[in-house]
Amino acid sequence: MNVLLDMPVSPNLVLVLQEYGHVAVHASELGLFRATDQELIALARQTDRIIITADLDFPQLLALSGAASPGIILFRGGDYSEREMAELLRRVLHAVPADRIQSAICVVDRKRIRVTELPLGSN
Repeated sequence: MNVLLDMPVSPNLVLVLQEYGHVAVHASELGLFRATDQELIALARQTDRIIITADLDFPQLLALSGAASPGIILFRGGDYSEREMAELLRRVLHAVPADRIQSAICVVDRKRIRVTELPLGSN
């Protein structure tokens, strides 16, 4: 799985993803410090990547556009430390198959993981 990490998440999550055999890049590594959400979505589509973020705007943008990609892992419900984010990401990677993540929004918090298939509103 190819992954684009958004600015609100720790660049150290690249290491967690590599543990699982995934290829990841943080937006900061690409000089995308001020990229809009729409620009990140377009880049993720062009490069066949999912997005990992803590930005609640991404699901709304996908819903409004009726888009079937990119898949999103969304950290929700808290101001997480790097360690907490790493553990939450490991939970998602253990619980949700990579092919499912690529076509869904996976919302994760301290208590649960909720997976919603894309495009939103089609089910």
